[in-house]
Amino acid sequence: MRIAILGGTAFLSAELVRQAVEAGHETHVLARGASGAVPDGARWHRGDRDSGPAAFDTLHGEFDAVVDVTRQPHHAAWALEAVGARAAHWTLVSSCSVYAEHDRPGGDESEELLEPLAAGQPMTSMEEYGAAKVRCELEVLQSLGERAHVSRPGLLVGPGDPSDRFGYWPARLSQGGRLLLPRGEVSSVQYLDVRDYAAFLLRAAEQKLTGILNASGVSRPWVDEVAEWLRLSGFDGELTVAEDSWLEQHEVQPWAGPDSLPVWLPAGYEGFMTRTADGAFAGGLHQRPLAETWADTLAWERSQGLERTRKAGLSRDAEERLLGLLD
Repeated sequence: MRIAILGGTAFLSAELVRQAVEAGHETHVLARGASGAVPDGARWHRGDRDSGPAAFDTLHGEFDAVVDVTRQPHHAAWALEAVGARAAHWTLVSSCSVYAEHDRPGGDESEELLEPLAAGQPMTSMEEYGAAKVRCELEVLQSLGERAHVSRPGLLVGPGDPSDRFGYWPARLSQGGRLLLPRGEVSSVQYLDVRDYAAFLLRAAEQKLTGILNASGVSRPWVDEVAEWLRLSGFDGELTVAEDSWLEQHEVQPWAGPDSLPVWLPAGYEGFMTRTADGAFAGGLHQRPLAETWADTLAWERSQGLERTRKAGLSRDAEERLLGLLD
């Protein structure tokens, strides 16, 4: 298969490039190279997508598959203008953030979407992420119709994750001591190892799978998931559980970012990590055991430094301060 991956040096796209090369596909990558090196074996086309359709000038010929990971609607439109007519199959990596509501568990692909950004309007902040992805979806579906696969992943985890969300937990639990946990009575956890998701995208391209599909792992209640984390880590420290309302009162953020307890979600987000992905599983999506993802993520976290400044999670000082308030 001759495949083009638009963006190929960051977390997901780099993993997709590695797997495409290992599968023996002729793999072309369009990227600036700002997020890292293009994996060995791929053909790198250096291009800045802000320069318009001209960024694709070196991507010659026909492609059996194209995968685009962009969040910028104008980038999606320019890629379609430049390469769309020469692609037998096109995958847009979208997001479950396109859905308008996140409070109803078990939502599928028919759920109402956010209002899209206006055509041609760039995304200027992460608050517009979901609306920008909706516009990207529209660009692809309107241009390619039955040649398009729109994939809506949820949380992607595993070694190399730049968000530091999931990785906070194996890193923190490995350090022992007194641990602050949310109660999380209404929260669930749902994720995919990035390696499993990349394998699914590649399989979907090989099989020319089309349509709109959620791509998320099995959902489990927060309390059950945390119990499994504790078992896998062999944690023997002291657990302190805080009510969600107390954490909110003390400005502990959910989900991601500094001063957060990542992955946990408060009331109002019961549907965010309980999306159904039956179509993706029927199309070949596979989820590896948590133990494998946990071990590989912890190994990567150790290689990066457990005490480093993180993009998500509590610093040890912040955690100790909060624990002191609970005493």
